[in-house]
Amino acid sequence: MTLIDFYVLQKDAVAEQHHFACRLIEKAVNKGNRVMVATKNHEESKMLDEALWSFRPEAFIPHTIHGDGESSDTPVVISHTEDDQNHHDVMVNLRLEIPSQFSRFKRLAEIVIQDNKVLANSRSSYAFYKKRGYPINTHKLR
Repeated sequence: MTLIDFYVLQKDAVAEQHHFACRLIEKAVNKGNRVMVATKNHEESKMLDEALWSFRPEAFIPHTIHGDGESSDTPVVISHTEDDQNHHDVMVNLRLEIPSQFSRFKRLAEIVIQDNKVLANSRSSYAFYKKRGYPINTHKLR
């Protein structure tokens, strides 16, 4: 059963959400996991792509945007449209809705920022997971 982690940031900026996502992705990859990042749209996929290249100058996280013609054999795939069957360890969800394929992953990370729309959707997602019996951890970060 998928383990759900909610990471609640005290910031309201999407840039903070992306920075934390980069740190989480780096940690997951360093532990040998394959990661899929579910983004809202092409623009956000590109923003996260740039963030992964620049969030820490000494870090190198091989990644690609799903559908850009690159191989999905990289440890990290960013997708705003489709699922990538090659990745099943960790999903980082940056979308407002619950991705339909989340349950095939070992872990799902929901990164919550202090934005009214994000908070409302996160509460709804939490209730959805809890009602269905998924194990949930909440991490309140400063």
